[in-house]
Amino acid sequence: MTEPGRPGVIAWIIDASIRNRLLVGIVTAIAIAAGVWALWTTPIDAIPDLSDVQVIVVTDYPGQEPQVVEDQVTYPLSTALLSVPYAEDVRGYSFFGVSMIYVIFEDGTDLYWARSRVLEYLNVARARLPAGVTPQLGPDATGVGWVYQYALTSDRHDLAQLRSLQDWTLRYELMALDGVAEVASVGGYVEQLQVEVDPEKLRSYGISLGQVKQAIQRSNTSVGGRVIEMAETEFMVRGEGYLQSIEDLERVPVGLHAEHHTPILLRQVARVHRGPELRRGLVEWNGEGEVVSGIVVMRYGENALQVIDRVEARLDELRPVLPEGVEIHTAYDRSTLIERAIDTLRDKLLLELLVDVVTVRTVGCGALRSRSSTRRAQASSARRPSSARRASSWRWRSSSASVGPPGPVVCSSRLSSRSCCSSSLVTSSYPGGTYTPPVP
Repeated sequence: MTEPGRPGVIAWIIDASIRNRLLVGIVTAIAIAAGVWALWTTPIDAIPDLSDVQVIVVTDYPGQEPQVVEDQVTYPLSTALLSVPYAEDVRGYSFFGVSMIYVIFEDGTDLYWARSRVLEYLNVARARLPAGVTPQLGPDATGVGWVYQYALTSDRHDLAQLRSLQDWTLRYELMALDGVAEVASVGGYVEQLQVEVDPEKLRSYGISLGQVKQAIQRSNTSVGGRVIEMAETEFMVRGEGYLQSIEDLERVPVGLHAEHHTPILLRQVARVHRGPELRRGLVEWNGEGEVVSGIVVMRYGENALQVIDRVEARLDELRPVLPEGVEIHTAYDRSTLIERAIDTLRDKLLLELLVDVVTVRTVGCGALRSRSSTRRAQASSARRPSSARRASSWRWRSSSASVGPPGPVVCSSRLSSRSCCSSSLVTSSYPGGTYTPPVP
């Protein structure tokens, strides 16, 4: 509460601002510049990201049932990640051929610091996993990072060709953009070179299935040798063994004939052909049939609107170089929702600003009218006759300062000035002094 005689805080601020106009101008300019900078750099999204700080660990264990995945992969990794600093919870899920572990951290933990800590503990836990099983971190994104999705259609290409185009061309082009954490491919068929062995032929040649697998793995590699100098020129010696076609795979030796001492080729015990990988889902486009789709996942903390603009610009650049007949359709675009949210916010802010301006003007005009009425009343009172404003009190004039009349003598204000105060001086005597009525 402000003490009597002292100005309030608001009055002090106003007075200080008037006396320091240059400083107030500099501070105002800095505040305006900071507001403009924040307006252009603040990440814009229509969906608030309320997800926890989490790190996902994905581990593939092909061909294994969920119980085996739980015992050999999920449980060892979960117990190793329990001691990660600032980790609140560790949740493990086991599926057919894959394990997923979610490490939940405390609020406020930096995501990339958490990923580095999880990676350190995974390096220690790899020794407890089966041979050939390697855990890896998921994308640095959140649950609301799905910002864009497109679909590939064609009347001249099958689903396997469209999926190959998505996996080996479009996916890498989009992942090179700023703010994109992952481009997931869904739908279509993943093309493979499949080997279908004949058990009867394996038994007749005395070859096991493991020998066929090892032979295929050894054949698809290159080996290096040494350097040979000839005529002041160095020649590098190496052996190239990468498979380029089905015919190369069919000529892979898998064993040796016991009687004829000739190599047994893969085509003698198996059938090699192209085929799709086993899939567990599909993507359908507006009831017109299956398509291949790509999902763009935004990186943590990025501006969704800017990321979508970069993705659309890159897709526009890639459309002319796509195979003839291939078309890209937008399946999901969050920018439309973001722009509508921005338009709604802008309209509401303008409406509230208009209401505030009208309210301030109305209150201000009322205050001005009230002040004008007060001033007119004061001016009217100042123009009234002096006889109507004269006070009707008696003035006491005593011969001794310490002695006064026993009671006040008051002239009634209802009497006229002539009857109350005549031109002659009237005095009355009291013990100890006299009083004289005021002279008009």
